[in-house]
Amino acid sequence: MLKKIVIIGPESTGKSTLCEQLAQHYETAWCPEFAREYLLTNGTNYEFEDLLTIAKGQLALEDEYTITLENQSQTYLENGGHLPLFIDTDMYVMKVWCEFVFNKCHRFILDQIVERKYDLYLLCNTDLPWVDDELREYPDLHTRKKLYAIYKDLMINQAVPWVDISGNYEQRLQRAVSAVDTLLK
Repeated sequence: MLKKIVIIGPESTGKSTLCEQLAQHYETAWCPEFAREYLLTNGTNYEFEDLLTIAKGQLALEDEYTITLENQSQTYLENGGHLPLFIDTDMYVMKVWCEFVFNKCHRFILDQIVERKYDLYLLCNTDLPWVDDELREYPDLHTRKKLYAIYKDLMINQAVPWVDISGNYEQRLQRAVSAVDTLLK
């Protein structure tokens, strides 16, 4: 059975790096963040409606990776194994983004939070140094910690198991692997 593991957290907390490392460790796939490509293509001057487009694009990309991985791994799954799919960003991230920037959220995003099912969340903490890039908006630690607190509150108030991921890159990977191994047993 395919296990979906979502990596979430504020900007520049190592989410994409962790997804890539975990996919390599487990010899599987990871679904990248759709927003990155969207903003690189369309510019960083986005509106509220763009976030709905990004959310739908993220879900379509996730579905594409899910179907591809299930098809490629049918033998593995038939033998009783659990194959992980690592997902960089989900609708909780879209909810936080909408509400933090626009003080409202699209109903579609809220509905998808209820409908979509995941097996584990890895919440990346803000203890990595900020890495600037053209798409990131909140370099100050105060705002990053505020966003982390919002994500943590969401994790506490939902039913899917979650693990806080902190430390340097190697410590984060070790903690994530331990959590994923527990899930896959």
